[in-house]
Amino acid sequence: MAGGLLALLDDVAALVKVTAATLDDIPAQVAKTGSKVSGVVIDDAAVTPKYVVGLSPQRELAIIWKIARASLINKVLFIAPGALALGYFAPWAMTPILMLGGSYLCFEGYEKVHGMLAQHHDEAAEEAAEIITPEQLEDIRVSGAVRTDLILSAEIIAIAYAQVAKASFVNQAVVLYLVAMSITVAVYGVVGLIVKADDAGVFLAKRSRVGAVRAFGRGLVKAMPPFLKILSLIGTAAMLWVGGEIIAHGVPTLHHALEGLQHALGGTGTLPWFGKVLACAVGGLLLGGIIATLLGAGKKLFARSVDE
Repeated sequence: MAGGLLALLDDVAALVKVTAATLDDIPAQVAKTGSKVSGVVIDDAAVTPKYVVGLSPQRELAIIWKIARASLINKVLFIAPGALALGYFAPWAMTPILMLGGSYLCFEGYEKVHGMLAQHHDEAAEEAAEIITPEQLEDIRVSGAVRTDLILSAEIIAIAYAQVAKASFVNQAVVLYLVAMSITVAVYGVVGLIVKADDAGVFLAKRSRVGAVRAFGRGLVKAMPPFLKILSLIGTAAMLWVGGEIIAHGVPTLHHALEGLQHALGGTGTLPWFGKVLACAVGGLLLGGIIATLLGAGKKLFARSVDE
């Protein structure tokens, strides 16, 4: 009996060592996963501020908190468990789901580019034209932001899962939940800083006794509008890049072509990376245009059939 107990304890100790060694690798896995989802994270951080612009400054942080809370709930309670379940029971479904989300990002990116070129009316102007209360406008903005974040969050978690698909289930769960929580805090922390930067500039310009600080505050206030426009462009470019790269990795021919392009440009370094990003963004824009055209044709056919 004593021998059996010692053998059992020895097995437990070995299991603890293996588990500890595996868990030690989690920070590296989280860091690697974070770099892989950086494009979607940039897009998420770049897209969200537009939902707060034009609303009461006193409500900005409260609105960001509402969106962040909904984002975290979606990731923790629905998206991460869904990814783990799919990975366990139907791993073959991950790539099609990723590509579906990538197609949506390409479509959204194309719509943004098309809207810029066609000089469509701003969403805030359209909302202001309607007779609604500030509370209703806030609810509309929050709902829109949560819908967009849901798609981007699903992409983040799906990409994260792909990086740890071969790890143990415990590792997968720990990495996904750490990524979900850390990225949510990082994205909405940055969004909060961006949205309140002009208020900080006003405070410095009016309250500081140091001339250089007052000048910095005035410069910050003046810089925010063009900065937000540039941020919107970066978000659109990141959306097309990420969507295009997801599609390329899901189609072997395109994946090999992308690798060939990188190799032709030198393999590693800034130029090959930029060449890959540009190719993915252009491909994403083309795919988004095709999807938009097909959807437009489908709507016309549906409207015609209803009229008949």
